Amino acid sequence: MRVLGACSLGGAGHLGPLVPFLVAAQRRGDEVRVIGPPALREMVQREGFTFVPGGEPPEAEIAPIREQLAVAAPLEASVLGNRELFGRLAADAMLPAADRFVEEWQPDLVLRDPAEFASAVVAHRRSVPVGQVAISLAEVEAGSLAVAAPALDRHGAGITDALRAEPYLTRFPDALDPSPFATTIRYHDGDSSEPVALPDWWAGSRAPLVYVTFGTVLGFMSIAADVFKVATAAVGSFDARVLLTVGHEFDRTGALGAVPDHVHVEPWVDQADVLAAADLVVCHGGSGTVYGALAAGVPLVVVPVFADQFENAHRVTRSGAGIAVEQQRHDGRGARTPIDADAVPRITGAIQQVLADPSFRTRAQTIASEMAETPTVADALERISG
Repeated sequence: MRVLGACSLGGAGHLGPLVPFLVAAQRRGDEVRVIGPPALREMVQREGFTFVPGGEPPEAEIAPIREQLAVAAPLEASVLGNRELFGRLAADAMLPAADRFVEEWQPDLVLRDPAEFASAVVAHRRSVPVGQVAISLAEVEAGSLAVAAPALDRHGAGITDALRAEPYLTRFPDALDPSPFATTIRYHDGDSSEPVALPDWWAGSRAPLVYVTFGTVLGFMSIAADVFKVATAAVGSFDARVLLTVGHEFDRTGALGAVPDHVHVEPWVDQADVLAAADLVVCHGGSGTVYGALAAGVPLVVVPVFADQFENAHRVTRSGAGIAVEQQRHDGRGARTPIDADAVPRITGAIQQVLADPSFRTRAQTIASEMAETPTVADALERISG
């Protein structure tokens, strides 16, 4: 069987959920290829897959949209991200390469990141089965598809309806993430590999380990330095071992400046290794980080910045596995103000509350148990392979 993975512009957060399925396909003897924008080449090859370069919009077109995602009013931000960036610019740039490769290679199954629409258009035209591997909450992604529909329907009648009918594979349990997709398959990774112990960056300290991460996209934004400074200020006043990851695009020396001695900064650390030792995760609410923390039974403090992070933060709070800290100011049109220094005491207070109250970890561990009871990736892959 030939399995094509398709990923869009979102980087590690979009590629990560696809990887276990592609690994499972290789293990059962399938041929696997991954198509995506050129910037993904190194990431895909590092995972051990053959990379097929597609097209991507020029940075001059992406950057103005990316800058607005954190500050525009919610509906405007959704249209900019889902319709203009992913539904129009990214899909149009990827479509020629996707069409050529699908015609030449003749895949039997396409597994796509739900924001990668070109592969879905091509597969629909050629009657190739498709599965979408969730990167976010099901209701959020169904809403994103509705917003993107006007851009997608340019490519043919029935495209959006076909995407709604695709099997939807999600790692989140039903209690946290009810799904409007007709065919929803829940799964867990089930990777039993042993985590690698973190280096002793804190000179033998036994204080709680707080993992602070805002994903890989924030580093491209002009607000990145301000957000990271807010985070370091929030963790600077109490006894903890803090690991802050800032991504490879961010100038951690020049733009971040001095940090407290107990805060160690890295561009990137394997999430599974950190979560195996972490007492708390402080993050922006990206779905990959939220899922990883909950699957490991680690509570969260969520400080959302853009996109689905606000809804993810609300779900974490309602679940009892953490606390959300949002910027409280908006302008008269509903535009958001990025998180700033006024939020520092609230973030600090949330961290202290979650570390002191064991009920947050207990709830996170209960959710982790629910996740572990879902089918494995291999089982889910068999179900959609026909």
